[in-house]
Amino acid sequence: MRNLTFQILLNLLIAFVWMLLHDHWNLGTFMVGYLIGFLFIFAMRRFFPTPFYAKRTWAILKLLWLFIVELVISTFVVIRQVLRPRLDIRPGIFKVRTSLTNEWEIALLSTLITLTPGSVVMEVAPEDGTMYIHAMDAREFKRSIMKSKRTFEKAIAEVTK
Repeated sequence: MRNLTFQILLNLLIAFVWMLLHDHWNLGTFMVGYLIGFLFIFAMRRFFPTPFYAKRTWAILKLLWLFIVELVISTFVVIRQVLRPRLDIRPGIFKVRTSLTNEWEIALLSTLITLTPGSVVMEVAPEDGTMYIHAMDAREFKRSIMKSKRTFEKAIAEVTK
């Protein structure tokens, strides 16, 4: 993680030096300098002990996109449930095990699941990776929560590895 921070700071430093050398302090000059620094660090990536930082940045953006997609899908499912003339839901609690091992990863997964409408992570046992999830409609949400969990787990693993 430290080396990734170093790569980002080095890229920013190259961008600021580029602006200093050109004596134009605007966004366009900064972006050109950032792109030059990006290409320079990419060319020198084998000399860094950690992978190129753009790989992790891409994984973070991918996780964010997956969360937005799941958020929109589950929002429409909840809206459909609420707008029915007769509320036909069966709330329930179920137990889910996660393959993630790090406490930070488990906390992020439980937060992402909780932020999607219709489900709340009630308790997390990080020692064995178990989460207890309350769903607004256990029949309909269990399948979608399990699919979301697998998708989020894979994306979180990409970000942290």
